[in-house]
Amino acid sequence: MSIIDIKNIKKEYIMGSQLIAALKDVSLSIDKGEYVALMGPSGSGKSTLMNILGCLDSPTSGSYSLNNTEVSEMTDDELARVRNQEIGFIFQTFNLLPRLTALENVALPMVYAGMGKKERTERAEQVMNMVGLKDRMTHKPNELSGGQRQRVAIARALVNNPSIILADEPTGNLDTKTSYEIMAIIEGISAQGNTVIIVTHEEDIAKHARRIIRLRDGLIETDLQNEPVKMSADQMNFEAR
Repeated sequence: MSIIDIKNIKKEYIMGSQLIAALKDVSLSIDKGEYVALMGPSGSGKSTLMNILGCLDSPTSGSYSLNNTEVSEMTDDELARVRNQEIGFIFQTFNLLPRLTALENVALPMVYAGMGKKERTERAEQVMNMVGLKDRMTHKPNELSGGQRQRVAIARALVNNPSIILADEPTGNLDTKTSYEIMAIIEGISAQGNTVIIVTHEEDIAKHARRIIRLRDGLIETDLQNEPVKMSADQMNFEAR
């Protein structure tokens, strides 16, 4: 069953006197529970596509159906609710608030969702434990390593139980060992039935996905099923609670 269905999506920008076509007639469907990698060189349109899928940007033309609802017909309040509760975002730069503790950063989406403080704290502690940061809850971002900060960002993305996880270059600022640890967590998220979409330019990261969509010059170049990299039981350290 499709959770995402886009048809004939185009996205154009005006830069000075020039018209830039970031996406040119892109159509694709993503089923509930799929693990997809969006790949392509710089300027291919992959980040633009991710922003549209995440309801952070609107296409110039075409249709986008999310959970059988046409996104263009949603009100601003409905879009804000989708971004807060239906989609969890993981960014390359972590996007953590420096003055808040790790726990407070993770709890933030629940503040916007109107959840009570006790419930927020309990759920934030639960997901921080899930990503292996039980002993780092009171630390601020500058007291954490890059890998720990990304784990906080993942916990924040998971805290409202979203159906879709969008990860934009989630290992881009991390060393190889830490990247592998983060991919093991994302693999675990996928194994729990979440729809996971990763934007990456790294082949070894994309190989963890079960489907690889390659973009070039604003068009889908290939869309192929993939036999994902196998991870050992030790590497699969994400456990649902």
